[in-house]
Amino acid sequence: MDIGYLKEFVVLAEIGNYMKAADALFISQSSLSKHIKAMEKELNIPLFDRSTRKIQLSLYGETLLPFARKIVNLHYQSTVALMNQIETKHQVITIGSIPSVAPYGITDQIIRFQTENKNITVQLLEDESDQLLQMLRQNRFELAFIRDQNEDSSEFAKIPFAEDHLAAVFRANHPLAQRSSVSLEELKDEKFLFLPPDSLMYHLCMEECRKAGFTPHIVYSGSRSDTILELVNKGMGSTLLMRKPIDFLQRHDIAVVDIVPKITTYIQIYYKKEAELSAASRHFIAALQSAE
Repeated sequence: MDIGYLKEFVVLAEIGNYMKAADALFISQSSLSKHIKAMEKELNIPLFDRSTRKIQLSLYGETLLPFARKIVNLHYQSTVALMNQIETKHQVITIGSIPSVAPYGITDQIIRFQTENKNITVQLLEDESDQLLQMLRQNRFELAFIRDQNEDSSEFAKIPFAEDHLAAVFRANHPLAQRSSVSLEELKDEKFLFLPPDSLMYHLCMEECRKAGFTPHIVYSGSRSDTILELVNKGMGSTLLMRKPIDFLQRHDIAVVDIVPKITTYIQIYYKKEAELSAASRHFIAALQSAE
């Protein structure tokens, strides 16, 4: 069986969307569909359940998936081992990213890649999502980890990487501190501390509060989440932030309460659809897709 087809099967199973999986694999949607059908013909079994509109693995596909992941990972590791034995010119790739790299595992992925690939150096450039998109357009780098903001998909391809959801943060003795969840409507009388107005999080929080029927009373805005959390602890107000960065800081002097209904954002790897990615950038994406 073609290992490339196995990799395509794994990516499609994880992403659950033919168009997005094709973007992640740098092939056309029709080619991906043809390759999956070729696998199914060779194995004489259906790998996906086509009786529903949503892409779902069949029982056979679920059985195959863990073995396919191992094969894809071994293939990547063997490629890395051979590449490191070959005398090649040292390469440097610059990757853009939102500031919260550690909570989403971006740091871990870069360390893994750097450790495995001795002939490639990764430079990380951090900025807000809007600025990263502009730098992608300007060809400052080829890849960027960006918090999704429903950009026009005709310009950028997106590879899913991580997801998170919005949470409210209160001082420990706040009346809502012991709740497991809270609606935005219940926060209309709060004093808020937000990230700066040029940040995606600021615009997201403003939009969601307005959908809930109020304009938030902002008493402070700053660029550092840890400063905002300290001010919350001191009783200056409450804040709205994504859950994973708060949990990563492991503070026990504040209360973190999930917002309901859940407001989810997605960290995705963006690249320009029209761009011909370098071998190093493609290899970086292959490393992410081979991780077990």
